Parts: sequence; structure tokens; C-alpha cells
Amino acid sequence: MTRSLARRVTGLALPALVVLAAEPLYLLVDTAVVGHLGPVPLAGLAVGGVLMASAAWLGNVLAYGTTGRAARRFGAGQRGEAVSEGVQASWLGLGAGLVIVVLAQIFARPLMHVLVGGPDAVEVRAAAETWFRIASLGVPAILLSLAGNGWMRGVQDTRRPVRYVLGGNALSIVLCPLLVYPAGLGLAGSAVANVAAQLVAAVLFVRALRAEGVPLRPRPVLIRAQLRVGRDLTLRTAAIQASFLSAAAVASRLGAGPLAAHQIALQLFMFLALVLDSVAIAAQSLVGESLGAGRRDEARAVAWRVAGYGGVAGTAFAAVLLVTHDVLPRLFTSDAEVLAMTGFIWPWLAATQVAAGVVFALDGVLIGAGDVRFLRDVTLVSTIGGCLPLVWLAHLAGWGLPGVWAGLLAFVVIRLGGMVLRVAGQRWTEAGEADMRQIGERA
Repeated sequence: MTRSLARRVTGLALPALVVLAAEPLYLLVDTAVVGHLGPVPLAGLAVGGVLMASAAWLGNVLAYGTTGRAARRFGAGQRGEAVSEGVQASWLGLGAGLVIVVLAQIFARPLMHVLVGGPDAVEVRAAAETWFRIASLGVPAILLSLAGNGWMRGVQDTRRPVRYVLGGNALSIVLCPLLVYPAGLGLAGSAVANVAAQLVAAVLFVRALRAEGVPLRPRPVLIRAQLRVGRDLTLRTAAIQASFLSAAAVASRLGAGPLAAHQIALQLFMFLALVLDSVAIAAQSLVGESLGAGRRDEARAVAWRVAGYGGVAGTAFAAVLLVTHDVLPRLFTSDAEVLAMTGFIWPWLAATQVAAGVVFALDGVLIGAGDVRFLRDVTLVSTIGGCLPLVWLAHLAGWGLPGVWAGLLAFVVIRLGGMVLRVAGQRWTEAGEADMRQIGERA
């Protein structure tokens, strides 16, 4: 049983790892390309990138909610209905994406005034606004791709998403340096390359959905059901983004150099977090399938196994970061001030990885089980009771970037404690069974 479970987790996690790592790896390449334009363009990318990450995290509501629901239907032997969850998620993603594009164009400038302060504010605001206005045009494509990832993971098809995502990002990795430097577009070229990657991937995911042969029309009953699940996941995601946006806002008020250093550390955090989340993707699928088929003991075994994998991986990442503290930052910038600032926050970045390894794994377990209300509550507590007070106190007390990252560490540690206690009990498995009963009533 143990070896069989390990093989199943690995078989789902490795392809998911490639998909999850592709986007943040591209962002790291993007950061490296833009970083050599100077601290102001890099700071502009930092602000615009945080806003785009907010849109992507909201899209993960579609992906994660769809994975859990599709997996439970798949476990119950209803593949057609599992794919139908992807159809409805795609309609939701397209509609939400178009709304976000309109809002981004209207509010880009006011958002930059809220997020950017400090001595270089005028230049950083202009750079961030230019990048964000262009990059936001790709949001509908991002959400379509995330919806496609969601239903494919639910039916345990993790190989096709690898081809789709890598195809788009390979194009963008080639385009980014060409548009930024030889074409002379500078920071705007980075945004254009982003949009190109997102459009290619979205087209491929939509083609795959059409090939399944299920009806593509909107189904209001399923859309309303997805919105109910999405409500709690959206609040959870909003709390996460409030933490990271607040951290970026405080870092921006320290100047372009500290904000650029924060961008480097944050992109590494995001990259490593999504790598850790590859195991959680396997957990979403396997836990959802097990609970859909009524196998509670198997769901618990998966939960603790992926928690162990996550803890080992997070500890390993922390060790690598500490060993390479003089090397990694130089891949992204040669500016002396930015390098000095990264030295102050590097130990905090490493410390977050140990707890984050377990947190992201258990996130997948509870999403797969449909226990999204608890996830909402524990994330709100960690944001309101831990991260936000520390981040803004760091601003008021003059603690600088270390204070900002102390707040981010508190956000992770509080979630860790709550989630371990939850999985040690029984109620999270009952949430999945309650959702299956609702599915049966609607079928």
C-alpha cells in the first residue's frame, strides 16, 4: 500500500511540478532580463507583477475548486460530469477575466499611487503602470488555462497540461529578451511576451476541452454550485493577496532598491511555493478520488504522506537558500544596494520554506476534500491576526525589510498550526462526503 501510494503521488506530482514550475521559472527569467535594465524597471516589474499574481491567484480558485469537484465525480465513476466541471469553470474564467481587463485599464493609475511610495515613486509608478496595462490583457487566457488545469488534474490527466504550458512559456522565454533589448521595447517588451505565452496555452486548453465531446453550453446549476465553492476559496485567496500586497506596499515605501530586493526574494518564494504545491496537486486529485469512492482511510494516508513529503522538500529548499545566499541574488541584479538589501531578508526567506512545505501540501489535501470553509477561516486568522499587523508595524517602527518578512513568516506558521490540527481530526473527510451527497442530488 505504501509503495503503491508513493508511486501514485509521484506519478501525479512530477507532471504537475513541470506545469507549476513553468510560470514562476519564466517570471524568474523575466526578472533577470528586466533586472539588468536597472532598479527602477525592476521595481516597476515588482509592483505590476504582484498585481498580476493577484489575478493568477484568483484564477487558482477556479483550478483548485474544479480539481476537487472533478476528482470526487471521477472517483464516483462520472468522468463526463467531471469534465463538465471544467466547461463551467472555463465560462467563469472567461467572464471574470474580461471584467478584470476592464477594471485594470480603469484603475491602473490609482492602484500605482496606492502601492508605490518612497523617493523614486514617480519613475516606479510610470514603469509599473506601463507593464501592468499590457500584461493585464492576458488575464482571460490565464483563467482559461487554470480552469483547464483544474479539470485535467481532477481526472488525473497531468501530462497534456505539461505540453500546453511549456509550449506557451517556451515562446515567451525566447520573445522576452528579444523584445526587451534588440527590439528596444524595454519593460513593455516583457509584458508583451507574457501575453503571448498566455494566449498560446489558453488556445490549447480550450481545444482539449472541445475534444472531450461533452456539451459546451453554460449550465447555470453547475455554475452556481461552483460559485458557492469559489466564494470561500476567493476569500482565502483575497486574504493571501492582502498579505503579499501589503508587504509590497511597505517595501515600496523604503525606495527602489529595497523594493527590487523584495521582488527577487518574493519571486523565489513564489517559485519554491509552487514547486512544493506539485505534491499538493497530487493530494487534491487522490484525496478527492478516495473520498468520492468512500475510502476514508486511504484519504488519511495520502494526507499524512504528502505532509511528510512537503516537510522534507521545504527543509531541503531552506538549506539550499542558505548555502547560496551570495550566489542567487547576483543572477537577478548587479546593483550593490539591491544585493545588500537581499542579504538582510535572506534568512527570513529560508525560514519560511520549512513551514511552507507542510502548509502547501495540506492545502491540497483540504481542497481535495472540499473542506474549503476551514481553509478560508484559518487563512483569514493568519492574515488579520499575524501578517498584516506585523507588516504595517514594520513600516511604523522602521524595521525595514526584515520586519516585512517576519510578517510573511507569521502568516505561514499560523496556517501550519491550524491545518495540522484539522487533518488530525475527522471533520475534513466529512466535508468531502457532504459535497458528494449534493452532487448526487443534482445528478
